[in-house]
Amino acid sequence: MSNPLLHRPGSTGEHVLQQEHGTAERADRFYRDQVLDHLNERMREFVGRQEMAFVATSDADGACDATFRAGPPGFLHVIDPRTLAYPEYRGNGVMASLGNLTENGHIGLLLVDFVRDVIGLHINGRACVVDDATLRATVPDLPRETVPGRRAELWVLIDVDEAYIHCAKHIPRFVPAPRTRAWGSDDQRRKGGDFFGVKAEAAQAT
Repeated sequence: MSNPLLHRPGSTGEHVLQQEHGTAERADRFYRDQVLDHLNERMREFVGRQEMAFVATSDADGACDATFRAGPPGFLHVIDPRTLAYPEYRGNGVMASLGNLTENGHIGLLLVDFVRDVIGLHINGRACVVDDATLRATVPDLPRETVPGRRAELWVLIDVDEAYIHCAKHIPRFVPAPRTRAWGSDDQRRKGGDFFGVKAEAAQAT
């Protein structure tokens, strides 16, 4: 007899807990009504106007990293209903997320609209790192950088496995404030400096 848990979205762990805690029927309703294996038209429109995303990756041993990416609307580029890409800019040189993806291709994105619709979208899938020239050769409408001081040399290319809503009830509504962003700057003050005192603490320890 086949195991019905194997034919539902989500992980084995979440299915087991649903059975233990009596939430399987509610979860099945969510899977049925809210989870897709692609980006539908409304999701694609939502992705195309976002200016930020939270990104989750892990290495081969499962050690996790969560980070933040931002750019002008369209920096998250939907290639087709099952594929999207976002650019990687020059940062602190650590390349934690990209390093994880070279070991473990699983990726999770959380996009939250704090301003207009006050809703979120989860996108889970498998990713690889592609250089700009290679991706641009196959995706001719890939956006070109218009912000002075930065250029995407690498892109994260994602094959979508799951896309589903993040409910609105606890998302705060924000009002954007004018701000000049120092894209591409190496000015430590503009980047936040030693805000958490780590450099000072390390100096005291030596």
